[in-house]
Amino acid sequence: MTSLLLAASIFLNGVNIDGVRGQNFEKCRAVRIDDKGNLHLDCPAYQAENAGGGAAVPVVLPSIPVAGASVVPPSLSKHYFLVTEQNDGAAAQYDVDVYVNSRWVRKVRSGDEQIVLDITRFLSPGRNKLLFAATKRASKTGPATSFVRFIVGEGESSGAQVLIDNPLLECKRSAAETDNVNEEFTVQAR
Repeated sequence: MTSLLLAASIFLNGVNIDGVRGQNFEKCRAVRIDDKGNLHLDCPAYQAENAGGGAAVPVVLPSIPVAGASVVPPSLSKHYFLVTEQNDGAAAQYDVDVYVNSRWVRKVRSGDEQIVLDITRFLSPGRNKLLFAATKRASKTGPATSFVRFIVGEGESSGAQVLIDNPLLECKRSAAETDNVNEEFTVQAR
């Protein structure tokens, strides 16, 4: 019996990555073997780049350095902002920890001045998880109309002003509430 050795290649999102070793691809949409035996990986969470004329090297996004690879950070065409609003927020008695993709961004305390924060650097292209972990500070509350609100959206900054032209989510806690609340949202960044 004669065995035939075929020279098959591996492609990551259409880029040949022959010679790459020691990589795990866990977030693939599809894996296909064509009629020539080539393996095609459709993995939007990864990017491959030819590092100086050699074989292409995969880079995990968000940027995690791979030995010998030049890291290509994800790029977003939009800017994303977190804006707070409080109506007598000190009376609402909620402190809220804000997380983006399981990464702590900041704490917003009851009674803080308005916060306008560019959160673009915490986001990756595609689906992102935002968590607002609200902790009630005191058992007695102020008027039920007191609240703290968070708005996240696409926008632009011009000097000291930010214009959100596409609000994506709103999270609100009021003084009428008495429990700690964790609220999670999914935002599609582009």
